[in-house]
Amino acid sequence: MARVGEDDRESAVRRVREAYAEERISHEEMDERLGRVLAATTHGELAAALDPLPAEDPGTTATIAAAGGRIKRRGAWQVPRILKVESAFGRVRLDLSRAVIAYPVVDIELSLGTGNASITVPRDAIVEVEGLATGWKDLRYRPRQPSRPGGPRIRISGALGYGRLRIRHAWR
Repeated sequence: MARVGEDDRESAVRRVREAYAEERISHEEMDERLGRVLAATTHGELAAALDPLPAEDPGTTATIAAAGGRIKRRGAWQVPRILKVESAFGRVRLDLSRAVIAYPVVDIELSLGTGNASITVPRDAIVEVEGLATGWKDLRYRPRQPSRPGGPRIRISGALGYGRLRIRHAWR
C-alpha cells in the first residue's frame, strides 16, 4: 500500500481548512478531520478523512505559445496551476520571482524546439526537473536550500530540442 506523501498531506490539510473557512464544517469537525489527516499513513485513511468534502479545485491551465520570436513574462503576473509553454523558434524567459503564485504546486510544461530558455524562480521555491528531456544541451540548475519553509514547489517537465534551459533562484 502506498504511503502518504508530504504533498498529499499538505493538500488534504488545505482542503479541510478551506471547508472551514467557507463555513461548510464546524470548528470541532475541522479539528477532528485535521487530526485524522495528520495521523493518516495510507491514501485510504487520507481519503476517509476527506470523504464528504468537495473535490479540490484543480486550478487553471494556461498556454503561452509562439511560432517564432520571444516569450517573456516578468513582474507581478498571475501564475496558473499548470503553465504550458510552446515555442518552435525563439527565446523563452519566465521570471516568477515577483509573480503571484496562488498554488502550492505549479507545473510548467515546456515544448521548445530551438532556442534557449531561462526560468527564474522565487528564492524559497523547491524545483523538480525529473520530467524534463533535453535534446541538444544539458540543463543548468543548481538546487539550493529553501530559506524558509512553505515556498512553492515548481515542477518543470516537457522537452527541449536545440537549446539550453537555465533555472536560477531569485536573490530576493
